Amino acid sequence: MTNAGHAAIFLDRDGTINEEVGYLDRIEKLRLIPGAAEAIRLLNAAGFRVAVVTNQSGVARGLFTEAFVVEVHRTLAELLGREGARIDRFDYCPHHPTEGTARYRRACPCRKPEPGMLLKAAAALAIDLGRSYVVGDTPRDLETARRVGARGILVRTGYGAEHLEAASAVRTAAAHVADDLLGAVRWILAGADRHGPDPGGRRRP
Repeated sequence: MTNAGHAAIFLDRDGTINEEVGYLDRIEKLRLIPGAAEAIRLLNAAGFRVAVVTNQSGVARGLFTEAFVVEVHRTLAELLGREGARIDRFDYCPHHPTEGTARYRRACPCRKPEPGMLLKAAAALAIDLGRSYVVGDTPRDLETARRVGARGILVRTGYGAEHLEAASAVRTAAAHVADDLLGAVRWILAGADRHGPDPGGRRRP
């Protein structure tokens, strides 16, 4: 990697890595989307940092607690780890600007499309946002990418296909549209291959 910082892939969670089930309020609802673990394993092997950034307003709405979100992330890491895949960092936003209890009812800089979670992860993992990607299933993810100078990729899993059908501008806003996370990663890695190896001998993301 270069001294400017590591390239990273920021992943939305629900509908991108695991199946969209509405509010994920029970561990039993957590199921990986086919190919997601392979996709993350490929990113790990290519030298990308991989961070999950997810809005979890179910906390504000009283549907589950922050402790439960942490438990979901621990379980998700275990499921991925069984297939040789690793997430370098999990960040979540428990707030909502207009709904929920007073503690969580506020506009905050971490709720996507605000860039707070990405900026926090970038500082912690020495990430170069300009060399990074955001992958998700909503226009919010694409806007988050735009705000930090990263490239946004929309997947058709989760709510992605619905958004594509509803608004042609969604496709225009995306650097790429993929069937799923594995397709998105293959597209990213194809571009990295065109860049050639970095001075350390690895392929440069």
